[in-house]
Amino acid sequence: MRLRSDQLAAHLAKPLLPIYLVSGDEPLQLNEATDVLRAAARAQGYSEREVLQVEAGFDWGALAAAGSNLSLFAERRLIELRMPSGKPGDAGSKALCAYAAAATPDNLLLISCGKLDKQQQKSKWFTALESAGAVIQIWPVEPSALPGWIRQRLQGRGLQPTAEAAQLLAERVEGNLLAAAQEVEKLALLYGSGGLDAEQVRSAVADSARYDVFELADTALAGDGARCARVLEGLRGEGDDPVLILWALVREVRALAQVAAGQAAGTPLETLFQQHKVWDKRKPLYQAALKRHNLRRWRALLRRAARLDRICKGAEPGNPWDELLQFSLLMAGVRIV
Repeated sequence: MRLRSDQLAAHLAKPLLPIYLVSGDEPLQLNEATDVLRAAARAQGYSEREVLQVEAGFDWGALAAAGSNLSLFAERRLIELRMPSGKPGDAGSKALCAYAAAATPDNLLLISCGKLDKQQQKSKWFTALESAGAVIQIWPVEPSALPGWIRQRLQGRGLQPTAEAAQLLAERVEGNLLAAAQEVEKLALLYGSGGLDAEQVRSAVADSARYDVFELADTALAGDGARCARVLEGLRGEGDDPVLILWALVREVRALAQVAAGQAAGTPLETLFQQHKVWDKRKPLYQAALKRHNLRRWRALLRRAARLDRICKGAEPGNPWDELLQFSLLMAGVRIV
């Protein structure tokens, strides 16, 4: 079976399944989910614990041995299998399938691994584990949902933040949930319980936001000019290469120019999305961007990008960061005076 992370607490009130697979690339949520599972295992009598770390040269026979070894005192055992890559290989796949086929309630297997792609989720070992137990996939908190996530976490520590306080903290820690959790703990220590306003957050919280170049491109496509400026400033502070940032932006502009040209020729939008491999999750971004700019404007942005490329490479005078800001704002539909 599959569980969302928000379903985990209710699920753990029942008898545990013999296998849990927790996957994702957001460390804080991954660690918290496995912590909750460990606590539930202890509460339900899994008093022994064995940890197996999958790395180069790992002997998969150790998993079978851990599953078959009986405790001297007949106690139930928690077996933790840490598999960061999420790629067990042929030997690992066979070992996991064999374990799932012979799983018993005397042992609880808790597997933690990185994010699994669609191909990995179709593998024999994944489907075997899913059939015998539960899979919990950890998804990043989207920027739009981050203020709510922070508000809930602050309330859990006895603080009642204003909407402005939660929004400000979200802006300061965006892209870095570990920093968000740390800042929540710090605010709880500083202010105890009760109300929390933006000025208190501003005076106590450092700017720990972390971004990547693809996030800037998506923000520009979404039409959020203010966030474009914030993300770009974060990338600059982290020392990202302007050439790489421009590449991420131009990749989207070029695809949108091609889609807009196809639309002008009468090709259905869904057909164009398939041709250009636009994922379902990103279709709303493309649809919003296509409403904002026509083919002529997308082509004008491509011409502007050629000049910006020369500036970024020092072949033409100009400030790359100022030009990148203007370019991303134009993508977002902000008029540059």
